[in-house]
Amino acid sequence: MDFILWLVAVVLVVTGIVRIVQGALLWGIVLIVVGLLVGPGGVSIFN
Repeated sequence: MDFILWLVAVVLVVTGIVRIVQGALLWGIVLIVVGLLVGPGGVSIFN
């Protein structure tokens, strides 16, 4: 389960960075924050 959460978090953060580069600053920030919340290394919302 931790690996799946870590993988989802990485995908969300990378997608957020790509969105920021493309010019969608708000979506990028939202995706990065959600990625940090989901990740097992951060404050997981599933605990």
